[in-house]
Amino acid sequence: MAVVAPPRRGRLRGLIGPDPIGYAFIAPYAIFLVALFGYPLGLAIYISFFDYFFAAPGAQVARPFVGLSNYAEILGDPTFQRAILSVAEFILINVPLTVVLSLVLASTLNAKLPFRTFFRTSYYIPYVTAGVAVIGVWLWLLSRGGLLNGVLGPLAPDPSWLVSEFWAMPVIALVVTWKGLGFYVLLYLAALQNIPRELYEAAEVDGAGVIRRFMAITVPGVRPATTLVVILATIIGANLFTEPYLLTGGGGPNGASLSPVLLMYREGIEQGHAGYAAAIGVILAIAVMTISAINRFVLEKD
Repeated sequence: MAVVAPPRRGRLRGLIGPDPIGYAFIAPYAIFLVALFGYPLGLAIYISFFDYFFAAPGAQVARPFVGLSNYAEILGDPTFQRAILSVAEFILINVPLTVVLSLVLASTLNAKLPFRTFFRTSYYIPYVTAGVAVIGVWLWLLSRGGLLNGVLGPLAPDPSWLVSEFWAMPVIALVVTWKGLGFYVLLYLAALQNIPRELYEAAEVDGAGVIRRFMAITVPGVRPATTLVVILATIIGANLFTEPYLLTGGGGPNGASLSPVLLMYREGIEQGHAGYAAAIGVILAIAVMTISAINRFVLEKD
């Protein structure tokens, strides 16, 4: 009986992988990731081990190897510790608010409501609006003589919202939550489309009310989307920069709204201490990846 040799494509697939065409398709994106993320991250890790200082082009500047000195100095720096506490406060306010509000709004917009398309678009508009324009509106609303204080009258805080050490970071968390809500609503809307309507109908026949159906069907049904929302909101919170920079003038008052990324900007760009700033970035990246892994493990655990 004659033995038929395997086709050339099979031999090629066995040599370089299960599907060489698939590798060809993903190669451009892999190169993009390496160029845009891999190389800068590797360079940041390298710089963090040196007393690296930005200087004018062509200038001869000593950049000695200092090992872990930058990391030891950062971990003992009260300013960095204050920035970590501030961003932790932001995340503790922003992430639960984002999850709860976006899920509730998505569930409402998933029902048959009048002008449903209009409301879906309205919630998404702040997300795609330029951040500087949005911040300008909020500065007007939250200033001492702004609309909000005018409405509250004697109930308004003194000092005002953005110059109060107590209120600065919670207000920034609310602003960021409001601006990004439309994106997370869309994520939940997509997840809600995958929940069979028969489950709701069966629960309604069994006498389950709206809240019971929401907790027993909707919340478990969108768990993968919730994991994604929590991770994305955590990453965005850890990289907080634009809102405190514009609303409070770069982390004020007295560092109450200072974030690690703002500290990186101050040390690396304004003062030129690139090695110190790179070490902050590496610590922040490790912390974000760790928190994201923990969130995913906890939220996806059966």
